[in-house]
Amino acid sequence: MSAESLVPQTVTATAQPRGRLPFAFTARFLVALLIGLLWLIPAWWSPQFVVAMFLWDAGVFIMWFGDLLRLPKPRQLEVERQWTEPLSLGRRSSARIHVHNTTQVPLHASLVDETPLVFRDEPPLLEAPLPPGESTQAYTVHPHSRGDAALGRLFLRYRTSLGLAERWAVASLAQPVRVMPDLVRARNYALYLIRSRQVEMEKRRRRQRGIGREFEALREYRQGDELRNVCWPATARRHELITRTYQVERSQAVWIILDAGRLMRAQVHDPERGLFVSKLDYAVDAALALAQVAAQSGDRVGLLAYGRGIQQSVGMGRGASHIRTMLNALAQVKAESSEANHTLAARTLLHAQSQRALIIWITDFAETATIPEVIEHAMLMTRRHLVMFAAVSQPDLKTLTDSLPQSETDMFRYAAAIEVAERRERLLRRLREQGVLAVDLEPGNLTDAVINQYLEVKDRSLL
Repeated sequence: MSAESLVPQTVTATAQPRGRLPFAFTARFLVALLIGLLWLIPAWWSPQFVVAMFLWDAGVFIMWFGDLLRLPKPRQLEVERQWTEPLSLGRRSSARIHVHNTTQVPLHASLVDETPLVFRDEPPLLEAPLPPGESTQAYTVHPHSRGDAALGRLFLRYRTSLGLAERWAVASLAQPVRVMPDLVRARNYALYLIRSRQVEMEKRRRRQRGIGREFEALREYRQGDELRNVCWPATARRHELITRTYQVERSQAVWIILDAGRLMRAQVHDPERGLFVSKLDYAVDAALALAQVAAQSGDRVGLLAYGRGIQQSVGMGRGASHIRTMLNALAQVKAESSEANHTLAARTLLHAQSQRALIIWITDFAETATIPEVIEHAMLMTRRHLVMFAAVSQPDLKTLTDSLPQSETDMFRYAAAIEVAERRERLLRRLREQGVLAVDLEPGNLTDAVINQYLEVKDRSLL
């Protein structure tokens, strides 16, 4: 998947006059008028100095009018917004503003770009010299929400070196952009897999000879090989022991299910990105990294994200174009304020996938007296599929259980946290007894744990 293909498009526009009177007086002009008031001091003794004051002000107005006529028309300025890299959740990106001055008059401009609140707390204000030709200014954005956002117009105020008059212009650079999940983290995991794949494969062949069910090659029998892997027809032809070697299965089906319900809206501080993100954001990052790792492993990957209804559904596939489709789908997954419909998700998946597959279900559940619906459906799916159940816990809970109470209030909180933690563990233990690979993970460890669990499933040929 090319990073260039994820960069928002460059937009270009010709500046247009802003408002009915697209020009104004500058602070320098007002200061010049105030200086003319100094003629009032000698006017106490000679009224003729009042005439000098009016002549001074008239000269300032004439200079202002000449400066205004010297300013280029807004249509003589061409503006372009260019992005240097994909927009990714929690990662700083840069936008470049190119202004092309088609005249020979050097200018100085103030630029304001309309950016959404999910990018910046306030729009960027750029002070830029505009010599004849092209000038470039840049500003940074720090997206704190995934999905689609809209940028608006670019406002310009420009003046000459004299600085008495200024013109107001606006360039229509409105464009929709999409904030992707954390691409940096997903790419790092994919690169790690690519670099370590050959080394790990060789180690696995040496210590786990014959593990796997996908035939790889024939070779001479070596000490330590299992006799059940001996190929007797080849042995008879060559008059020496020939054994089969196997590799970890490829082209297996992997489904990633994302719960976007109420419990996944909880906010967690991410020190690496310097902002609060939801548990769903961590789940989306883990899903993207897992999809890339599975694709590098040769498996087919599908995606199902749901809340009260099905938000995103991407069927089985592989390759860069398929990962790009999944990336766009993951970018648009939004947390909902209502409980997720786990029954709908399970039925949809069972209908879409009849053959045995690895189901990686990233969710959370309420610690109620009854068995949560999501756990019941996870146990039912084990009849046909191998289910990995990743429950995203709240870090505050672990902080409470690991702390020592200092007061009576702390003691009650500690007791409640212990009760919740034990109830979660009982529910997860029940899943494990039914054959589900159930883990309780903090958001920061979610990606690592899910990928390691997936690779272990591949190594042990559990699917």
